Amino acid sequence: MNRTLWRGATVILSATAAIFAMSTVATAATTTAQVSVSAAAQQRAQNFWTAERMRSARPLDLPVVNASPSQVAVGAPAVVEPMAFPNGGSAWTGGGNVVKTTGRVFFTYQGRTASCSGSAVTSTNKSTIITAGHCVKLGGAFHTNWTFVPAYNNGNAPYGTWAARLLRATPQWVASENISYDIGAAVVSQLNGASLTDVVGGQGIAFNQARGQNMYAFGYPAASPYNGTILIYCSGKVFNEFLGTGGIGMTCNMTGGSSGGPWFLQFSEATGNGVLNSVNSFKYNFAPNWMFGPYFGADAQNLYNSAQVA
Repeated sequence: MNRTLWRGATVILSATAAIFAMSTVATAATTTAQVSVSAAAQQRAQNFWTAERMRSARPLDLPVVNASPSQVAVGAPAVVEPMAFPNGGSAWTGGGNVVKTTGRVFFTYQGRTASCSGSAVTSTNKSTIITAGHCVKLGGAFHTNWTFVPAYNNGNAPYGTWAARLLRATPQWVASENISYDIGAAVVSQLNGASLTDVVGGQGIAFNQARGQNMYAFGYPAASPYNGTILIYCSGKVFNEFLGTGGIGMTCNMTGGSSGGPWFLQFSEATGNGVLNSVNSFKYNFAPNWMFGPYFGADAQNLYNSAQVA
C-alpha cells in the first residue's frame, strides 16, 4: 500500500507496480488537465506570501521511492561518484541568467505552506514556468496560493512575486500521479504591467533529446542540510533510470524544496543560459545521492505547447 507522510511532505511508495504510478487516494480527486485561478485569488496569493511566510514554508519533498538495491537492473551505474567536473550539490556562485530565471515556488498544500522550485522559459505568452507535476498538483488536487519568486534570496523577492493564473500538468500526472510524467507548468499574470520573461528572461527548452549528456540541475532545496535560502546546483553526465520510469538520473544531494528545479543541456557557466530538458523529480530510498528527472518527450512538449499560448 502507498503511504503519504507529511515530513516536508515526503511521498514514500512501496516497491510494487505502484512505484511508478503515484496513485494517492483522495476523495476529491480531479482529472481536469488544468485549473484557472481568478484575479481575486491571485491577489490573495500575492498578499499571502509575506517574507515571513516564505521563510517558514516547509519544502514539498521529493517523492522517495522504496526499492531494494537487488531490483537494480543490469546496465544501471555500478558507481556514480563526484569527480572534478560533476558537482553533487553546492551553492551556485557563477551568476548569470540562471539566477533570475530560476525561482522558488510557494503554494498551499492540504492547508500547509509549502515550497518547490521552477524555471521561467521562453514562451509565446512570456509568462510560462516549468516545474514538477507534484509542485502543481498532489493527492488529487491542484495547489492553491501558487506563486513564483525568481532569484529568491532568504525571504527577499528582488523581481517580485508572480501569481499563477493557470496551472497545468501532463495528463498522466493529472490522472494517476504517474512519476514517469512528473511535469507541471504554470502561467503567471503580469506584474506591474510587465510580463515575466520581459523582466527576468527565459531559458530555452527542448524535447526528444539524446540521453547520456552532461547536464546541470538547479533548485532551492529547503530540507536538511539546506534551508531554502540560496540557489544550489548539481552537474554531471546523466544516466538512464534503471527501474522502468524511462527517466534520467544524476549524482545530486539536493533535498526537498528542489522539486521542479530545472535540468539544462548545453549550459554555459559564463552566461547562465541553457536548454531546459528535465526537472528535479524523485529519489530512491537506497540511493539518496542520486536525483531523477522525467525524460522530456512528446507529453512534455504537448504540455509546454499548451501552456505557452494560454
